[in-house]
Amino acid sequence: MLQRYEDWKFKMSSYQMALNIISIDKMTVAPVNGSNYRDKRTAFLAGELFSIETDASMIEVLKAIQADESLEEYLRKEAMLYEREMQKTLCIPKDEYIAFAELCDASYDAWHKAKLENNYAIFEPYLKKVIETKKKFYGYRKSDLSIYNQMLNDFEPGMNVEKYDAFFDVVKTHLVPLIHEVTQAKQINTSFLEKKYPIELQKKFMDETLLPYLAFTSDWGYQNETEHPFTSWTCEQDCRVTTKYVEDNLLSAIFSTIHETGHAWYEHNIDPKYDGSILSEGVSSGMHESQSRFCENYLGKERAFWIHLYPKLQELFVEQLKDVSFDQFMDAMNASCPSLVRTEADELTYPIHVMIRYEIEKGLFDGSISTEGLDQTWNAMYKKYLGVDVTSATDGILQDVHWSDGSFGYFPTYALGSAFASQFYQSMKEEMDVEKALASNNYLECMNWLKENIHQYGCRYEADTILNMVCHTGFDPMSYVNYLEKKYRKLYNL
Repeated sequence: MLQRYEDWKFKMSSYQMALNIISIDKMTVAPVNGSNYRDKRTAFLAGELFSIETDASMIEVLKAIQADESLEEYLRKEAMLYEREMQKTLCIPKDEYIAFAELCDASYDAWHKAKLENNYAIFEPYLKKVIETKKKFYGYRKSDLSIYNQMLNDFEPGMNVEKYDAFFDVVKTHLVPLIHEVTQAKQINTSFLEKKYPIELQKKFMDETLLPYLAFTSDWGYQNETEHPFTSWTCEQDCRVTTKYVEDNLLSAIFSTIHETGHAWYEHNIDPKYDGSILSEGVSSGMHESQSRFCENYLGKERAFWIHLYPKLQELFVEQLKDVSFDQFMDAMNASCPSLVRTEADELTYPIHVMIRYEIEKGLFDGSISTEGLDQTWNAMYKKYLGVDVTSATDGILQDVHWSDGSFGYFPTYALGSAFASQFYQSMKEEMDVEKALASNNYLECMNWLKENIHQYGCRYEADTILNMVCHTGFDPMSYVNYLEKKYRKLYNL
């Protein structure tokens, strides 16, 4: 029985590895004109993996493993998770699954083209079809839950609209007034960050300074470029990240890199005995985003983080930064101003960007919002909540890649993960000298703390269990808003 189980897992992980590498290639260096040929074959491979994953004869094996108390607990948990995932997909006809995989590849291509050409109309019919297909697939489950609640639960087990509404109510109640106060306060000079920073020099800083500081080394990690930064992996010793360089935005590539390597560190630090199994993934999207947002904001925007890095940055960009003091740089980095692009948003306004996407997704799946004119709906929400005018679809409805492959229900986990991270950060500071580690060029010490307390377990424990293990309490959204209120009231002398 166990040998059959191990063989089954090995086959699945082999196909998944191939598909991951093909996907990375597609979104980074693969020639656009070869997409039709590649996408059909990628869809075929996805169908073969689907057949293995949904092998009904494995259900009895999975049940037997779960019932065998002589086996280690993690193996029984692993079998439970496999059975849970299998039940979600067994009901989908294979030909429809393959067709959807092909649709997602075509949808990505349409999104990319639409973004480059600033034309939502190119992407809209694909988005509409992706939504229709997702509704159909979730309908096959015959669940008592609404479709969107099923989606939310898939990305963050245990979460639903009621819980997210309560979370975003706390965010909105506390942060929208604070954003208004900050907007009315004396503004911090950030103009020097928007000067021209030659991309070749940005890459030099990345390769010679930032990535080494982050201990992201070539023996287990690799970085490439893409339109929308992401992280992928095949095992804990092969983690791939991407970034995007913007000539007039110095911090864009820097913080997307810190964010994505946070995801990579999570995967790299998972116990290697889980490699090739469902346990070798983060416990949930919210937990995964907590690690990337933790690295990006709670570590990456600390003064101690930049004590070693800023002089190196000044050496490369003498003309742009020669008159900018360390304090001015830190204030500008942490400044808050309502903006258009989520991935480049400051910490204070970031959860509002996420909330807008959450509200739109709810509408798309309860029928109150349509894909037709969705760009205008998007623009109206940005005006309502952030007070900004969206003048470009590229920086508006088309800025994120997630909807092109049907990842509805994922966006809320960005804000949830940011909130988780505030609690982890407090616990880390209670147990180690974070500032000393960062200032002494010892970022690895922070990663080791995360490994010991969170990463090593992979998907073995639920998010609530991890929170209680690390913070000795459950989820507390007030920890997040209190952190932001304290930080920004101090920064803006409010």
